[in-house]
Amino acid sequence: METAYTYKDTLAASQKVNWRIEDIIGGEKRLDFTKPFLPETLARTGVISCLNAEERRRLNQIRAHEYLYVFGLVEEFILPFVMDHASHQFHGEDERIQALLQFAGEEAKHIHLFKRFREDFQEGFGTDCAVIGPADGIAASVLAHDPLSVALVILHIEWMTQAHYLDSVKDDQALCSQFKSLLRHHWMEEAQHAKLDTLIVEALAESLNEKEVERAVKGYLEIGMLLDCGLMQQVLFDIKALEESLGRVFTGKEKQEIRSAQEQAVRWTFLGSGMTHPRFLATIEQLKAGARATIEQVAPAFC
Repeated sequence: METAYTYKDTLAASQKVNWRIEDIIGGEKRLDFTKPFLPETLARTGVISCLNAEERRRLNQIRAHEYLYVFGLVEEFILPFVMDHASHQFHGEDERIQALLQFAGEEAKHIHLFKRFREDFQEGFGTDCAVIGPADGIAASVLAHDPLSVALVILHIEWMTQAHYLDSVKDDQALCSQFKSLLRHHWMEEAQHAKLDTLIVEALAESLNEKEVERAVKGYLEIGMLLDCGLMQQVLFDIKALEESLGRVFTGKEKQEIRSAQEQAVRWTFLGSGMTHPRFLATIEQLKAGARATIEQVAPAFC
């Protein structure tokens, strides 16, 4: 299994785009709550007939809060995973070590960025939005799996991030410009992380036999189901936050309509869009014959 990516090239690219948190958030750089934050392809609020335009926008913003919170949550397991992998590379080539440490440093920065965003969001939105957790507990559950399983989940997330920004966010002029800026800066660094994680998957798979790779792919799907359970709970939290924000109690029928639309939206956002990414599937295909078909059979449930 080989790719065209190199540690040297990804390190050089990362060093060129490196940015500081204080340059993109805080001061006059504020969220605009008169506009949606997430593109409709991810938010999927437009199909909810029991909400008016203002209510859909409020739900869109709650979903955006969830979106960056979940990214911060997954980076809570990405960071220790990358650090652990880097610790086994200290006698390898210098550029590999530097690239992995840069990877870890950027993930730590992203965790801090998303915490800063949540502070700004809560101040401007005016309603507390509950979130799943604790993050360290979820991270521990994920990291208990085979390292290759974890690496595949991370690769899924990295390519998913690319698709979200390039396909949905970048050219959407209706979105809050500050939220778009946060996603753009996140994407700039994650573009290199996707390449580095492809190299990590390659390194981990190199010494495994076919059965071990098969178990790792199964572990990837198990982690996906673990995350799905958390995401379904998050949908309920989001609906409750919307009720509190609007000062409105939804009927059972209304709540079911919102829940159905948002469960599909959240599953697509965090699971389906990663599982169906062509580059993720190309890596899966190289790991083991038939592994891609397994993922493609499962993916429709999350699309």
